[in-house]
Amino acid sequence: MARGLPSAASLVRFCQKVNRVRPLEETTMETSLHRCLSMLDLTLLGVGGMVGVGLYVLTGTVAKELAGPAVIVSYAVAAVASLLAALCYMEFWARVPRTGSAYRCTYVSMGELWAFLIGWNTLLEYLIGGATVAWAWSGYLDAMVGHHIRNFIETYLGVWQVPFLAHYPDFLAATILLLATIFISCGARVSFWLNRILSPISLGVILLIIILGFILARPENWSSQEGGFAPFGFSGILAGTATCFYAFTGFDVITTYSEEARNPQRAVPKAIAFSLALAATAYILVSTVLTLMVPWPSLEPYAALVDAFNLRDYTWAGGIVAAGSVSAMATVLVSNLFSLPRITYAMAVDGLLFQVFARVHPHTRVPVVAMLVFWFLMATLALLLDLEALVQFLSITSLLTYTFVAASVIVLRFRKASPPSSFSGHVQPVDDAQAMAPEPGRLRPALRPYLGFLDSCGHGTTVAWALGLLVASAVTLGCVLNFGDSVLHLPRWGYIFLLLSSGVVFLLSLAILGAHQQQHRQDIFQVPLVPLTPALSILLNICLVLQLSLLTWLCFCIWLLIGLTLYFGYGIRHSKLNLRESSGRDSQVETEQEMQPLSRLPAQEPGHTEQPIRQ
Repeated sequence: MARGLPSAASLVRFCQKVNRVRPLEETTMETSLHRCLSMLDLTLLGVGGMVGVGLYVLTGTVAKELAGPAVIVSYAVAAVASLLAALCYMEFWARVPRTGSAYRCTYVSMGELWAFLIGWNTLLEYLIGGATVAWAWSGYLDAMVGHHIRNFIETYLGVWQVPFLAHYPDFLAATILLLATIFISCGARVSFWLNRILSPISLGVILLIIILGFILARPENWSSQEGGFAPFGFSGILAGTATCFYAFTGFDVITTYSEEARNPQRAVPKAIAFSLALAATAYILVSTVLTLMVPWPSLEPYAALVDAFNLRDYTWAGGIVAAGSVSAMATVLVSNLFSLPRITYAMAVDGLLFQVFARVHPHTRVPVVAMLVFWFLMATLALLLDLEALVQFLSITSLLTYTFVAASVIVLRFRKASPPSSFSGHVQPVDDAQAMAPEPGRLRPALRPYLGFLDSCGHGTTVAWALGLLVASAVTLGCVLNFGDSVLHLPRWGYIFLLLSSGVVFLLSLAILGAHQQQHRQDIFQVPLVPLTPALSILLNICLVLQLSLLTWLCFCIWLLIGLTLYFGYGIRHSKLNLRESSGRDSQVETEQEMQPLSRLPAQEPGHTEQPIRQ
């Protein structure tokens, strides 16, 4: 029994290490950056981060290969899923309004290991996002010169016929990334200036597409084709939604610029909401006019809008659309390249990544080493992978991150509230009403006579079990909806039984969570209808992520294993919190040695002079 005690103690210390949280006092609103961005600036940054490849490339690809004219429904469902995720994201960020995206929020609220995984996941999201934009931009530029670049490379290097790999190495995409990286290395002011110029141009081109598209619309294009409006059925709409979700993954770039916002706790939530609304409207209207202008089977997958205007003999409009696509993709690429080194820098400063990534150029204040390393990785992805693989990688990282954020909102809402902090980061005094407020995580007083047994499990235990059951039932429900007929080959009664049982468990766990008291704070934005809103976000995200291919999951698991190896091999030992704890333990041991009773010290020999203790 005695032998088991050290191992049990070591396990407890290990769990404490990976779940240690960063102190809140280190995340005040004070910053050395210039707070100059208004809500309009943040909204334009969000729109610029979302309206790009999804509008000019994915719309035609999803319409032709996955959903047909029902791509409109795919975008609408993806917008709802993104809105639910954005609401959870806003509360998650509002608790810790600092740069570093969800990584910093997770570090303060959930723990170090979870923060590293979210940060590592976000790095992959930005890597794939930049590679996707460069790939699509390269395709549009190549189309404008008659595909001479593609024909030249295929003639001398051949064509690749490997799943997930591009048909040929895209050297133009790698060159675009290099030029954009050099441009971003000039500093943040250049990025803001470029975004303010190109975002209005992109919005103007989108407005032209919508107006001219409705003028050229032919309603019979929705009904004259085989299969009608939804030729691929519900499964096609759901598969299209999983791909279309990529189009809305850029809203979190707004939080990256939060330290430059004048009033971030008000401006950031509004900017996220407005940018999502604008992007969703643009995607739905553009996909509507695209499928009304020309029959969906005749769409060119990777340049559908330009090709649609050319087919209707409006080549001048096709040229304007091509120019608008270049400007839109430029803003998305700049936002990805600008945000990626900031996440890397935040993780390196905390000691979870190599310190070389925290080195900043003295003049431009840009982490140059991080930009060069991740430019190489991004260029490699754009050089080798095709668009479908890139989009699926980006979708899986975003969906899993948003699922974790939604679950974290539930955890934080039922956790005991910490004292609210002011804009300057100082803790505000707690008034009598706050002191007398019911403790979060406890059963509501009105329900204790009926459900008192739930409180016997210990504070927070019931909430944790209910959340675990909710996630497990959501996974089961998603598997039944996605694979009940095609993969699992369930009989009718088995399909209905699993569907009803998982649905009942989902609703029951939701009811148990709702029976407990929550935090109610007036100083920050809070998600309405908790736990229903984050629970729906979890369910939608899981249903969408299960639509992605097995190879995508395999590659993502490899990336996750690389991250875990890096954390347990380097980050857990070099973390600032770990170094601080180690130095604290060393000083505590020295203090205990100094305060030992004199009877335990060895007797001094006659004539021996006591030496001072070295500190």
